Amino acid sequence: MEQLNQHLSQTLKQLRNERQWSLTQAAELTGVSKAMLGQIERGESSPTVATLWKIATGFNVAFSVFLGGAAGSPPPGVQRYADLPVFSQDTADMRVVPLFPFDNLLGFDMFVIDLAPGAVSESSAHEPGVIEHVIVIEGELELMVDGVWHQLAAGEALRFQADRPHSYRNTSQHNVRLHDLIHYPPAVR
Repeated sequence: MEQLNQHLSQTLKQLRNERQWSLTQAAELTGVSKAMLGQIERGESSPTVATLWKIATGFNVAFSVFLGGAAGSPPPGVQRYADLPVFSQDTADMRVVPLFPFDNLLGFDMFVIDLAPGAVSESSAHEPGVIEHVIVIEGELELMVDGVWHQLAAGEALRFQADRPHSYRNTSQHNVRLHDLIHYPPAVR
């Protein structure tokens, strides 16, 4: 986790420097407090998945940029799940692994996401035009889009415009595992 915090710190600093944004500007554009952004930059805090999404959206970058991916088009090859970076919240309610980090040419990331029993993750709206494809692999997921909760069992999927708030929750007593493929429009790339 310490290595991931260091990467988050360096990435956030780099993005702010590239844009020449103050912490105050970054806070205004991401919706994340100046204090929290400062703690992340100093490696003193591990943000939640929802907070990291807000930061990625505010900076107009793919989520996997913060997980060590998104360096361009990855070379073809086998992805070994055990070798991939993991982002896990302190509460261990949600675990995110970039199965295929952001591909600039194709404009997508693909994640494996695990939600523990009782976990809820609220996602703020992504950039206009962002589309998510959620495929449940194990368990039963509740996914809210446009104020409507959808029940998805293993083998079921939902595609939706992710440029609006949406939420994921696991109300069961078992883990939920899903794939989340996120397509970004050319403006976000």
